[in-house]
Amino acid sequence: MARQQSTLQTTLRDRVVVSGIGVHSGSAVSMILNPAEADTGIVFQRTDTSGSVSVAISATIQHLHATDSCTTIASMGLSVATIEHLLATFNGLGIDNVVVEIDGAEVPMMDGSAEAFVALVDQTGIMTLPAKRRAIKVLKPIRVEQGSAFAELLPHDGRRFEIEIDFESPLIGRQAFVVDLTPSAFRRDLARARTFGFMRDVEFYWSRGLALGSSLDNTVVLGEDRVLNPEGLRFADEFVRHKALDAVGDLALAGAPVIGCYRSYRGGHRLNAKIVETLLADPEAWTFVDNAASVRRGPIRAEMPVRLEAAAFGPDKS
Repeated sequence: MARQQSTLQTTLRDRVVVSGIGVHSGSAVSMILNPAEADTGIVFQRTDTSGSVSVAISATIQHLHATDSCTTIASMGLSVATIEHLLATFNGLGIDNVVVEIDGAEVPMMDGSAEAFVALVDQTGIMTLPAKRRAIKVLKPIRVEQGSAFAELLPHDGRRFEIEIDFESPLIGRQAFVVDLTPSAFRRDLARARTFGFMRDVEFYWSRGLALGSSLDNTVVLGEDRVLNPEGLRFADEFVRHKALDAVGDLALAGAPVIGCYRSYRGGHRLNAKIVETLLADPEAWTFVDNAASVRRGPIRAEMPVRLEAAAFGPDKS
């Protein structure tokens, strides 16, 4: 049986700095991950803007801006893109409160996985705060569909992810992966799974101003008949594991750990975000649980319409 996570909120023990390249922008970017007080949540703060007003962007569904090839949040005209792997790290390791200072519009891609972010957390450590952690418990099935693809949340006593992908490429094909999310399972089964894409789609992405920083150092690149990365794959099913990693990050947009079973077939950022929006919009579908005590809450309403701009099932550069 999976070990219960702490019922108290957490944050980082100390600040930690990281730099890298944005996979879509190709620009250098630096971040400082700062400890934060209880009930802060995960907040991004752009430090490269002029003026005295500091804009904090909470990583919640209320601030979702786009899901084209990555997950982007925005507020007051400022955005931060490609947040999913960092959010997955916080969600997977049970970290509730962090202020992320960032001097650009995109989180650095690192090696295309969450491994470097896990190492940063290990470098500084996790601190427990004197405040109870509040989770969102799924009370009834919620489902969204697009064509043959679907995503659903089901009542479940735990945090389970059941992810299935189905690509025409013989290098990927149909893969399924199931994980009961705990910090140890996240580290072992998900954190090292890298983003992937097809070499044939590079010009399409470039024409849209995307994947400008993509390389064999941060992406599993697929040719017509082989993986082009000299080191090969980290897992035989690295592709579906990465989709599960993305789902862990995107479901963090709920603003609290989700207790339930998340299933998706041919999903991606778009459906991951849509299931969070759909769940929180139905007050009968969920409740807050606080140290085993349940309290009914009304729906969380978005401050802006959720923009889901891109096709969900093209080659993944997330």
